[in-house]
This record gives sequence, C-alpha cells and structure tokens, in this order.
Amino acid sequence: MKHNSLKTNKPSLTTSNTSDFLIAGAGIIGVTIALKLKERFPDAKIIIIEKEHEAGMHASGRNSGVLHAGFYYTKDSLKAKFTKEGNAALTSYCHERQLPINHCGKLVVARNENDLTGLDELLKRAQVNDIILKPIDAYEAREIEPRVKTFERALFSPSTSTVNPKIVLDSLIKDAKDEGIELHVNTRYLKQQQPNHLTTNGNYSSKYFINCAGLYADQIARQFGFSKDYRILPFKGLYLYSKPGGISLNTHIYPVPDLNKPFLGTHFTLTVDNQVKIGPTAIPAFWREHYTGFDNFNLGESLDILRREAALLLHSNFGFRELALEELKKYSRRYLIKQARALVDGIENQDFPEWGKPGIRAQLLNLKNNTLEMDFVVEGDDQSFHVLNAVSPAFSGSLPFAEYISGKIATLIN
Repeated sequence: MKHNSLKTNKPSLTTSNTSDFLIAGAGIIGVTIALKLKERFPDAKIIIIEKEHEAGMHASGRNSGVLHAGFYYTKDSLKAKFTKEGNAALTSYCHERQLPINHCGKLVVARNENDLTGLDELLKRAQVNDIILKPIDAYEAREIEPRVKTFERALFSPSTSTVNPKIVLDSLIKDAKDEGIELHVNTRYLKQQQPNHLTTNGNYSSKYFINCAGLYADQIARQFGFSKDYRILPFKGLYLYSKPGGISLNTHIYPVPDLNKPFLGTHFTLTVDNQVKIGPTAIPAFWREHYTGFDNFNLGESLDILRREAALLLHSNFGFRELALEELKKYSRRYLIKQARALVDGIENQDFPEWGKPGIRAQLLNLKNNTLEMDFVVEGDDQSFHVLNAVSPAFSGSLPFAEYISGKIATLIN
C-alpha cells in the first residue's frame, strides 16, 4: 500500500477533538473506511463519532449476517464488484480471527414456470461476474435440502454463508482501536459550523470529514452541498424466528427476486448457529428509526416521509403502491409463513412463533425520476465525502467498498 500525506492549509491538530479525518457513524462502513484510511495515511489521527452508546445499534448490528456471493447484480454495478470481493475478504477475515461462520450456501428456487427466466438471468449475471453459481435440477436441489420446493430447476451458490454481524463489527472496532483510531460514543453529529463540526459532545475540528451516518446520511450531506437529488426512504425489515430445537434446514433458500427492485423477497435464512428465520419484510416505515411502536418518533421527520410516500402512491417508476400494499400484509405472521410455504414443504404456523429484532433499510430515493437507487451512491470533494446509499449487500462488500472510498478520498485531497 502506498502511503500518502494529507495536504491541507488548515492549522496543525493538537486538541483531543481535533483530527485529520472525522467519520460520522460507527457502523461497518464507517469502521472499515477508518481502517483503510489508516493504511493509506498511517500517521493520520482518525476519530469516529457514534451517536449511540455503542456501535452497531442500527443497520450493521441488525443485519441478517448473510455474506452474499454477488450474482444478483449487473456487471457495471459497484455492488457486483464489491460483493464478490467482499465475500472472499470477510470469509478470510472470519477464519483468521476465528470468528463464527456458517458455510451453508444458498439455493435459489423457481416457484413456477415464469421464474425459470429469472434463474437464467441470475446464472448469466454470475457468469459475467465470474461468480460460482451451479445450475441444478429439482432432484439435485432436494439432495441439498430434502424439504425444498422448486419448479424443475434451481441454482446453488456454494460461497454464500452467514456470520454474526455484531461479532464481526466488534472485531473490526478492536482492530481500529489497536491502530490508534478513536471511537467517541454518545456523540451525535448536529451541524457544520465552519471550521468546526458541532456535536452533542462539543465541537470537533478535522481536516477532512466523512459521512457514514446511514439513515441520516442525506441530511448531513445537504449541509455540505450534496444529496441535492436524493432522500432516504426507510423500509422496515422483520424476520420470524423458528422456535429453539424446531425446524432445521441445510441451506439458505431464496426465491427468484424481482430484479427491478432492490429487495430479494421472502426467504429462509440460517443464522450462524443454524436457527432458521423467515423474512425479511420491506415495509415502508413512517420515520427513520421506526423500529417498534412510537420509539424514536420524530414528527417533522414523519410528516416529510409520509408526504413522499403519499406522492409515490400516486406515481412512481417502481410500483410503490403495489409494493407497499404487499409488504404491509407481512405484518401478519400467518401471511408471511404462507409465502414461505411456496419454498419449503412441511412449514406450520407454530414453527415460527416469534418476531426478531427489526431493522431499517436506509434506501435512497432519486427525486429526479422517483426511483429507488439500485447501486451504491457516494458524493464528495476535497473537504468531505458522503456515503449516501450503502444498503444490502453493503455488509458483505464492506472491505473492498471501504478500500474504494479511501482511494477516492486520497485522490481528492492530494
């Protein structure tokens, strides 16, 4: 790795809240960017600020933990490149650190004849992206998982696996601290006040600012003149968990998704310790941290999001009305289980008695054309950089994505 120097006309840094790089957000993207910047700028002081009392309280800690292979995405996308490389990198990382990982693989099944075209498209994308994806018949699929249901054919991804996302994040944070990177918790970013950054823990000064604030990335970016054409639209993800000692499966089981939407449909996921869960939902949320009940309710935020969702109900380019109506049905446990029965034999309502911890997907909406952004979206200049859209599979692709971001930043400031 070539070492760089951080060029700036700002005064030298001396105080505890002063740094070369200030990163807002201690999720996996913020932490891995900090690590990659430290590789490029070994003498730099890097501070990560986190609004919660610990890292991983939001998207990174509520992640499914699936390390995706990358075959869903077109070759020209950042997701295709970083998911493939990230799967390999995080798999190696877990082995090196002796972190738990479940090498269970993934079956993608056809529910009917119409899905066969989707299977062919996924196989084509895998071949173009040089990702191992095996076409198999229904008999071979049942050899992998005897209870699976598929129409004629299926696909098997041997490199898809599962980790515990919080364990992985905690390990990366330890790496960061070992490198001298500081993590300041209970520190919410409020606003830019040149030359400082105002937080709930006082003023911070930095030569360069990096916005990895997830659900609030667009709001922070607008203070710096970015995210003019984008707004975060939150979607709530819920999983139903199997009862302990209940149903067991050998592999993840996914349907053929609608490739025009960034959601993969109701599927079966295995946790790192082989517990089975059904989901996730993609229910439109009414405020950014709309996890449970009225927790974290924000009236102004809610009114703005409801206004955007109402407009999308009337007109959108991705079928928001149909999506919203379908997803709202999934608040019903029976309905979600009914959908899952299309993939696996012998599923009963009592097999999945409990909802797991909900997550919120910080999905980026393009205001110009009223569409959901399907790929990662970043913007920046020689003063700041903003990660606006880093939704699934950002966890899987985090290490090469962070390398890409650190390279862009190095180019901008030198």
